[in-house]
Amino acid sequence: MSLYIVVGFGPGGAAAARLLAEQGHEVRVVTRSGRAPEPGIEHLALDAADGARLAEAARGATAILGCAAPPYHRWTKEWPALTASLAGAAEATGAVLVMLGNLYGYGPVDGPLTEDLPLAATGPKGRVRAAAWERLRALHEQGRVRAAEVRASDFFGPGVTDGGHLAARFVPPLLRGKAVTALGDPDAPHSWSYLPDVARALVEAAGEERAWGRAWHVPTEPPLSVREMADRLAAAAGTAPVAVRAMPPAVLGVASLFSPLLRELKEVRYQFDRPFVVDSGAYQAAFTVRATPVDEQAGATVAWWRERLAAHG
Repeated sequence: MSLYIVVGFGPGGAAAARLLAEQGHEVRVVTRSGRAPEPGIEHLALDAADGARLAEAARGATAILGCAAPPYHRWTKEWPALTASLAGAAEATGAVLVMLGNLYGYGPVDGPLTEDLPLAATGPKGRVRAAAWERLRALHEQGRVRAAEVRASDFFGPGVTDGGHLAARFVPPLLRGKAVTALGDPDAPHSWSYLPDVARALVEAAGEERAWGRAWHVPTEPPLSVREMADRLAAAAGTAPVAVRAMPPAVLGVASLFSPLLRELKEVRYQFDRPFVVDSGAYQAAFTVRATPVDEQAGATVAWWRERLAAHG
């Protein structure tokens, strides 16, 4: 089977690496700190922004999956170097480069998000993500690399613990029957990316030449508001629905003083103050991965969290 390099071992990188290992591929994960090996996966400690070392680690690879991201508050400083290193490793080795992207680069949009929209973000995090893809697309068009970007909305599902939405601040209280808090309008329609679907799309795009040279949206179920997602999760858990409250702006302002994540989320608050809908029709028309039905997503997420909470208290 083939060698795949997975850069980053957050939720997206971990899910993709384990899926590749299940498929019988050789998988080498690159992170700064490294980890103990696990079945089918080698963990290598190096700074992915070190282009020479990353290229050496990727020698002989079929594909590189770029799933790493700098700490949220250091995006503008560190994304350019990371992008340059990934592109350099892909060019030096001939490996296909598939980036795990997000939707920040579009900026606020009226109507569903499609891949042919301009990358018109005005905030710094949106601009730096847009610039990363524009650089890779230019290199692809020059014939120097083979690259694609797979863009996801907010992650949730088994393995997703961090973040302000449908994760550690949301699911455990919900399972205890406690009220939960939404950032923005709890009734605004919102598209959610289920982590196993993200991993399957990344892996499929890496192996499909038709996917290279452009961006794609992860197959995504129709949008549901935070309140509707809370109801689906409660139903999957067999518990009564819980109250879903919007975080008052004043409380968000105070919390932002102590939470770097909440402070940085101000730039993309629009995604939760208004409808935020992803159109993944282009991907689904071209390839085989389909979004997991939402009730199945909710059931697997509840089961994973219950197991985690039982193990960790």
